[in-house]
Amino acid sequence: MKTPFRVAAVALFALAATIAPTFADDYPNKPIKVISDSAPGSAIDVMFRMVMDRLGTELGQQMVPIDRPGAGGAIAAHAASESIPDGYTLFAPALSLFISLPGKAENLPLILPRDFLPVGSLAELPMFICASVHSGIKTLPDLIARAKARPGEISFAATGIGRLTHLTGLLLGSKAGIKLAAVPYAGGPAAALTDVIGGRVPLIIEGYSGLAGAIQGHTITALAVASTHRLPDFPNLPTVAETLPGFAAGGWQGIVAPLGTPAPAIQKVNAGLKTVLSDADLAKQLATRGAYVAPMSPSEVNTFINTQQEEWRPVLEAFEASVKK
Repeated sequence: MKTPFRVAAVALFALAATIAPTFADDYPNKPIKVISDSAPGSAIDVMFRMVMDRLGTELGQQMVPIDRPGAGGAIAAHAASESIPDGYTLFAPALSLFISLPGKAENLPLILPRDFLPVGSLAELPMFICASVHSGIKTLPDLIARAKARPGEISFAATGIGRLTHLTGLLLGSKAGIKLAAVPYAGGPAAALTDVIGGRVPLIIEGYSGLAGAIQGHTITALAVASTHRLPDFPNLPTVAETLPGFAAGGWQGIVAPLGTPAPAIQKVNAGLKTVLSDADLAKQLATRGAYVAPMSPSEVNTFINTQQEEWRPVLEAFEASVKK
């Protein structure tokens, strides 16, 4: 990208201020584009489209999902930042775009409200820690004990260095006082699962949507989930916090808007999103995919992201320091 999107966003905001468009009381009166960095047909993309379809019905206009994957989310962020801030183009970033390693992808990590305006929240997706059935590892305490006896010898599959799956493994190592070796995969959980199921890599850390078939088929063993409490669909699966108090790690999907987007548009989309997410049937459908509805106000989104960035900063800094050695 020739122009950093932060510079482009500020310039576009300044232009919008000079032309001062009148916000229509009947907003929205045409379809709304929502840019995402998800790959078409991916589990996250399916979840995202389910919510957008319901939101379009609630707002009375079609929500048009636009997938722009690549460059760690920077391509989607750049496209969204260059959009006219009139409420008809929104951006659905994942948490990884806010806690990524500086310099890993251009203009990332994102910061609110410097780069975008918070609109709302869709869902949280807790990380699952699973083991190959060939590893002989049955529980999280068992994993920790083995890793302490064999520092650095036990590896875990991570879908991308510096991404949430990788960072969760680093956090686990830090909190448990163990050293795990990360094996990065660029092809998503499907590529990683092949090696884990085959016993070539003993562990995998990923959201449930990418592991569902393997967990249900008993080709991998779920050791623990990094949610704050046991999940209703997995009452017998311990949380990581039951072994390591306070441990929590998960993905997140939200909605933000280009700088300069009118406040009434943000408020209307947020209200519609909260109504949609209050539907018990939709919440149940999302839960079966490992996504748990998490409606938030714009200010709550801002606080959530800032808190997450502070909580993950020590993990990112420790990883950067280890790479420089």
